[in-house]
Amino acid sequence: MMRTYSKNYLKLIDFIKSNQEDFYRIAYSYVKSKEASLDIVQESVYKALKSIEGLKKSKYMKTWFYRILINTSISYIRNNKEVIMIGELPEEPSSKIYTKEDYLDLYQAIDHLKEKEKTVIILRYFEDMKIEDIARVTETNVNTIKSRLYSATKRLKTLLDCEEN
Repeated sequence: MMRTYSKNYLKLIDFIKSNQEDFYRIAYSYVKSKEASLDIVQESVYKALKSIEGLKKSKYMKTWFYRILINTSISYIRNNKEVIMIGELPEEPSSKIYTKEDYLDLYQAIDHLKEKEKTVIILRYFEDMKIEDIARVTETNVNTIKSRLYSATKRLKTLLDCEEN
């Protein structure tokens, strides 16, 4: 018996295949563990495949999937109250201006942000998402995202300045 798949299901498969490294990087930015990040991505993919028929418009697939991924990451943190330590960075810094220690300081400072601020920073600066897309992913008003982004960057600057002194 031959199984047929919906267009959204097939589009989701392609989307997952072409963006799996991005998904890993986002999960890693939350939990700082290779194994946990892989588990989060796998669980997110499972949830997405299971509920793909609920996605009305495929043009929102990215924001829909990112919402699943972020919520799964946050749930993982809440369910695993262990201290999440900074491990290795997901990628070696390619910049000649900043050292690996600078990147570690940045990751540690991001970990001190509130969950909502952290999410906005990760999506905006690590995933290069537009503010409107972040608003869709987080199901939040655009002005609220702008406000969170402003306060989070201000708080990051303060945290990084404190670490320098």
